[in-house]
Amino acid sequence: MDFTLPEDLQLYLAELDEFIERQIRPLEEQDDNIRFFDHRREDARTDWDRGGLPSRQWEELLAEARRRADAAGHFRYAFPREYGGRDGTNLGMAVIREHLARKGLGLHCDLQNEHAIVGNNVGLLLMLHYGSPEQKAEWVDDLAAGRRHFAFGITEPEHGSDATFMETTAARDGEDWIITGEKTWNTGIHTASHDLVFARTSGTPGSGQGITGFLVPVGTPGFKVEGYLWTFNMPTDHGHVSLDRVRVPEDAILGGEGRGLQVVQHFFNENRIRQAASSLGAAQFCVDRSVAYAKVRAPFGKPLASNQAIQFPLVELHTQGEMLRALIRQTAWSMDQYGPLTQSDKVSMCNYVANRLCCEAADRAMQVHGGLGYSRHQPFEHIYRHHRRYRITEGAEEIQMRRVAGYLFGFIKPDTLKGVTG
Repeated sequence: MDFTLPEDLQLYLAELDEFIERQIRPLEEQDDNIRFFDHRREDARTDWDRGGLPSRQWEELLAEARRRADAAGHFRYAFPREYGGRDGTNLGMAVIREHLARKGLGLHCDLQNEHAIVGNNVGLLLMLHYGSPEQKAEWVDDLAAGRRHFAFGITEPEHGSDATFMETTAARDGEDWIITGEKTWNTGIHTASHDLVFARTSGTPGSGQGITGFLVPVGTPGFKVEGYLWTFNMPTDHGHVSLDRVRVPEDAILGGEGRGLQVVQHFFNENRIRQAASSLGAAQFCVDRSVAYAKVRAPFGKPLASNQAIQFPLVELHTQGEMLRALIRQTAWSMDQYGPLTQSDKVSMCNYVANRLCCEAADRAMQVHGGLGYSRHQPFEHIYRHHRRYRITEGAEEIQMRRVAGYLFGFIKPDTLKGVTG
């Protein structure tokens, strides 16, 4: 077995680093843009007069970074070459996401908005896999360029992890469908042109069959954003949406009638392995910064690094990171070789362990840095606040563990979509 990263991927990381220093760092520092990354002035990201939404200046800055990355050939890395990408792999995306996050927060990578100069546009990947020819013609170019996007209406107020028990329904009415229900945590709905709403069209609660995804224009009568949910880490773009007899045509269906769960599962697996890699990178950043600080901080006349009470917790975190890195890369490589739906148990392992590790590493970094670590003069409290969400939002860690248990104890058969989907 050869665990060496492909040479072209190693060269690409160096190319990304050069691009960041040449184009992204200067943009981050000009016109006081640094205020968005100065944790003492973090509220510059939030428009308090618009219900806590991201400020327009903040989102315009992120958009400019993406435009520069796209012009340089980086933003579409994961996409097929025919759409301006580099035929990027899951392994490549995992390595890149970890690499960017390990640099710390910045305009090159800020996961509060799922922003990175190498785009994580899972919506486009789903469109390429499941879209009809007509849908692809309408959507692909805009999705690839970041000109337009759709939100995901999966979670409901009374149903989060138990996605197959969703109460939102869709029924035929002539040649159209009528959708009624509620969705919550619709991230990015404030700038989306459509919401990919999942609704039960047949079958019984708890069944994986009979769930259908509909691309619903946000201006459709009966579709309403009721408000935005404020969180531990602001700003918020997580909308609560109601659908009151929303009428959509047959061609709004993405992925086929009754096959929405496969679309959801594909989205989860592609997104979770990349997010796990980002959490690993952020965790390693915290460990790296703590080690460097412990070498120079010298209370009582000797460096903190000479104390086993400082060494051993960081050794534990570093060791867990090394083991996790091997599993993430193996899992991502296997997804490339055998398909994204074949590694669900491994994806869940990577995801819940990485998210825990990041929170533990941020907490330890605060402890090593003492009062300064707890303050907003260091990034660790921000990293903790942000990555704490992923222990819930990417499928709660209990659900991830339940999935692993399903495979381990034989309740879920490999390569099927039965069982837990959260």
